[in-house]
Amino acid sequence: MNWVLLVSLLAGVSLAHPDARYPPRNIIEQSARTARRPLARFNDLAADEEGTSSAAAPAATSTPLECFQVSEPVLMPKGPMFNDGINASAVNPAPIGYGSGCTVVLAEHSFASSYGFPFVGNYTPPDCEFDHVVINFTVLVKGRQYDRTGVMYLGDTEVWRTSTAEPTPYGIRWVWLKDMTPFLSLWKKPQTLIYDLENNVDATYTGILNVTLTATFFMSPVAATSSRGPADLIIPISERTGAAGQPSQFTYPGQNATNTVGFPQNANRAVFTVDVKGQGDEEFWWSNLPQSAIHTFDAAYGTYPGYSPFREVQVLIDGQLAGVSWPFPVIYTGGVVPQLHRPIVGVQAFDIKEHQIDITPWLPLLCDGQEHTFVIRVLGLDDDGVSSATLSSTTDDEWYITGKIFVWLDDEGSITTGTLGNSYASDPSIAFSQRITQNSTGGNETVDYTLAVTRTLSISSYVKTQHSEGTATWTQSLSYSNNGGVYANGYDNVNTFGIAGADAATGLDISYSASYSYPLFCASSAAYSPEGNLTLRADLNQSLTYEVRGDTVFPTGLEAFIAGSAADTPQFQGSVLSTSRNGSATYFRPGDNSYSSGIGQTHQIFSFGGVHKESDDAPESTQLYYREVSAFNDTIIDNYVEFLGKTIKL
Repeated sequence: MNWVLLVSLLAGVSLAHPDARYPPRNIIEQSARTARRPLARFNDLAADEEGTSSAAAPAATSTPLECFQVSEPVLMPKGPMFNDGINASAVNPAPIGYGSGCTVVLAEHSFASSYGFPFVGNYTPPDCEFDHVVINFTVLVKGRQYDRTGVMYLGDTEVWRTSTAEPTPYGIRWVWLKDMTPFLSLWKKPQTLIYDLENNVDATYTGILNVTLTATFFMSPVAATSSRGPADLIIPISERTGAAGQPSQFTYPGQNATNTVGFPQNANRAVFTVDVKGQGDEEFWWSNLPQSAIHTFDAAYGTYPGYSPFREVQVLIDGQLAGVSWPFPVIYTGGVVPQLHRPIVGVQAFDIKEHQIDITPWLPLLCDGQEHTFVIRVLGLDDDGVSSATLSSTTDDEWYITGKIFVWLDDEGSITTGTLGNSYASDPSIAFSQRITQNSTGGNETVDYTLAVTRTLSISSYVKTQHSEGTATWTQSLSYSNNGGVYANGYDNVNTFGIAGADAATGLDISYSASYSYPLFCASSAAYSPEGNLTLRADLNQSLTYEVRGDTVFPTGLEAFIAGSAADTPQFQGSVLSTSRNGSATYFRPGDNSYSSGIGQTHQIFSFGGVHKESDDAPESTQLYYREVSAFNDTIIDNYVEFLGKTIKL
């Protein structure tokens, strides 16, 4: 993405999203008064069916349905492999320079009633040479079940976060391949491997998640394309309960997400990554109401989750703001209307991405030989109900949070010094307005609001390492907008939603930049009759554009394409991913639970390319992978794929 386009996105990014809220709590849960996320209330009822009939359901119900997330291929020992459950080779196998590698089974486990009971195993590095690691996560489940959260740890360090697909009575299956090479320093040593997949099985929710987790280790010529390679050290910022065989995530705001840790004095670069996932009333944070309006529809609908549809994840070092992340609104497979997500799941549903914050400018402080405190917190907004809003001190329940610090080291005994610069991190600029309308009897009918937030922050410090010295700088610029409304006494929800941002790290031979945009449109309505009949309708459109250049912690995604085209591949400076996904769905279930029916259709376009050096004579990027796929009622009806300019038949 060029910077002119980015500026325009920052200035005016906004799309529309509406969001159906759930049946009044006094109707569906007479005895349960705990807070419920609005989108989950109706999905609770939808999930109470063994299956959903539809006009075009698959005829063959004996074979599990293959679900997938659309993404670029992943590099494996035999070459690029598709990441959609089929796991077919994208090109002819065994490109020159590849060894066979070795594959190790990390876990084979069935997750039934597994809250508090993660899989725990002992990992020992394999007896083969490797500089590249890719895991294969394969799941088979049938029956009735919610989407669940899965988190993988090596010791106290979270290395991957995912979610599960909601099953059918005849079963579903999916495969996810993930490049784990950034964690190479952990894979080289024995570890306690913990896989936490919180599931519940009873007479109603019968789906047992049968998991096979393997890792393939191999030597790859592509590894040499990174100037720095994987980090020498990874410091977890977590609850640190791995030694007890438990997951190490914080549950916020009930827990403070903070660690005080020692830091190596010979660091020459450090990057903090943060991984968060909203749960409960925070799962659909992007559809929450302004805090002043949460009781607007108490009489007819119930209390809404609040603190606004804006969230900011902050990373603080010794009480000072070092960087922020404005979360990508991942919609999981039970979200809004379940028929929207089968067999094509939502963007990042199987692979929840982490945000990178370069903290190299903080090395003069961190390398002083003392312990330092790192804090992660998630904030929303408080408002006056009319025209003013400020950052809140908390959110609703709850967020799963971990962080980690990737550190590159100089020779042992060297000490990094310098002068910590002044950071510019003032409060964000917030524009807010809200209006509530009433009917002739004085009852609240609608809430309309507008919200716009912008933030910039930066820090520059003089840093002297063993081999380099100079000014290290980290900058961020972000923009958010949302024009929202809740109507029909709380049952219909409409929003205009968009986030765009740009991050950059420079100095000390570091060059990193990322630009991103993720708009969302979700229009949904819900009807829950006195007889108990439930009707859901939704239109969901979501997009993501992400461009990264330079010294990124995580793979750019180019590895498979560099291998697939050998010496003919130009030298790219980075990669750009662009995808848009739209769908519509309906769901109906009568009050007597005698049957249910639903119709869903989804269309997704996905493009991945390599970014060239900026030049007036050359194109900005080259498309390397393209996929356009459509589904109707659990069936793929159109599927077009190009890999390096060649059409691939799946």
